[in-house]
Amino acid sequence: MSKEKIYIVMPAYNEEANIRSTISEWHGVCERLEREGHEARLVIANDGSKDRTWNVLVELQKSYPLLIALNKPNTGHGATVHYLYRYSLEQGVDYVFQTDSDGQTLSDEFRTMWDNRHASDFHIGVRTHRQDGVGRVFVTKVLRMVVRLIFHVRVEDANTPFRLMRAERLKAVLTYIPEDMFLTNVAISAIAVKKGEKTSWYPITFRPRQGGVNSINIRRIIRIGCRALSEFRMINKRLE
Repeated sequence: MSKEKIYIVMPAYNEEANIRSTISEWHGVCERLEREGHEARLVIANDGSKDRTWNVLVELQKSYPLLIALNKPNTGHGATVHYLYRYSLEQGVDYVFQTDSDGQTLSDEFRTMWDNRHASDFHIGVRTHRQDGVGRVFVTKVLRMVVRLIFHVRVEDANTPFRLMRAERLKAVLTYIPEDMFLTNVAISAIAVKKGEKTSWYPITFRPRQGGVNSINIRRIIRIGCRALSEFRMINKRLE
């Protein structure tokens, strides 16, 4: 099997309580990929955290050779994910895998996607075993309705932070998405389905946050949602 290059990317905002265990867990995934003959890196972008997340990242780079720590001003989750995707593409990767740094996903479930990577271009998780509260489940249902309304496609779990994407197809999809969009992953899911990209869906576990405080509240969700409606309409118009 030929050598392939993959970056596992994560945004991090005020994740001092989680970042050590998250890096330990996912760096092990990179080490296994390296042993199998691939080139793998764990890339974490500190999104202007107000706690010691960046200090911990700098410290841990000394112990984890496959870790790349990036620092940037705070722009929000979606814009930071977009930034990480662009960074990875600039490094010439074959694949990008994205998850979050709050410990809610399981690294063991990455393997199924990786083993089937050549079957599709977009491999996206569906949070079937959710433990993050009814409020978050409600938001997912609303997003599914909004995507259906605007893009006229059905996407079961558009915003899942657990996705493996072939670089060349991700690059094509990103051309439709503003760099400062908060719901970048939702847009990627909707565009991939609407354009008929080869997409596969995988049930995944989604645990409660393993530490720290969620930075998203209802008022902010409403504000983000109103902005997203306008951005989704703009993207769909470009698609059509």
